[in-house]
Amino acid sequence: MRVNADKCIGCLECIPYCNVNAISPDGEGRVEIDPAVCVQCWVCYRNEACPQEAIEKTPLETFGDMFKHVISDPSETTEETGVPGRGTEESKTNDVTGRFGADEVGIAIDMGRPGVGCYMRDVQKVAMAVAAAGVRFAGAGSTPLAKLMSDPETGRLQDDVLDLHVLSVIIEGKVEIEGLPQVLQAIREVEGDIATVFSLGLIARVDEDGHTPVLDMIEASGLPQPERGKVNMGLGRPLAHD
Repeated sequence: MRVNADKCIGCLECIPYCNVNAISPDGEGRVEIDPAVCVQCWVCYRNEACPQEAIEKTPLETFGDMFKHVISDPSETTEETGVPGRGTEESKTNDVTGRFGADEVGIAIDMGRPGVGCYMRDVQKVAMAVAAAGVRFAGAGSTPLAKLMSDPETGRLQDDVLDLHVLSVIIEGKVEIEGLPQVLQAIREVEGDIATVFSLGLIARVDEDGHTPVLDMIEASGLPQPERGKVNMGLGRPLAHD
């Protein structure tokens, strides 16, 4: 995004529309958009935030700009996955996809939020930490982040994406149930090195009594028990089997 200086009158009405504080006064009676901070979500443009129509879209010429736009604009659909928003279904359809088996725990680390954003260098820190603890990442056909990994075994991202600033991104993978405590410990150790907010989602199957050992592991780790969640009722037509 950019500001047409010939149209801008410095009314500042556009500033509250920016999710990541990329719009600010330029000191000369106008506003400017920092391209390094802008996540290309187009919220300011789509909502006609400028009464003078001074906010204009810039061409998405680089891979970085295209990636930022697709993952930050909820009206876009990720080509590889066919999923709108951030390009992933996470665990929402596990009763159909079977991505997480009975002896596995799905990992979904949601990094960044509107108002904060997230740099990909922080995503790499978390990805590498959980990879070292045994997490195996989802493939490129199910999550946009996978195509940015130069080494899926270690969670290392391509060097040219580390400075990208996005609205939010999800790290997805899975681990054997017995390996979950090590993953929880790795996340606790890396959290102090991250300059954004993130939340951890765990995907697990329950037994006939509605229990899963995952809850016991969470308690043993000293983390609070989850207060909310999403439940697959098992009513979908499975595409995969244990």
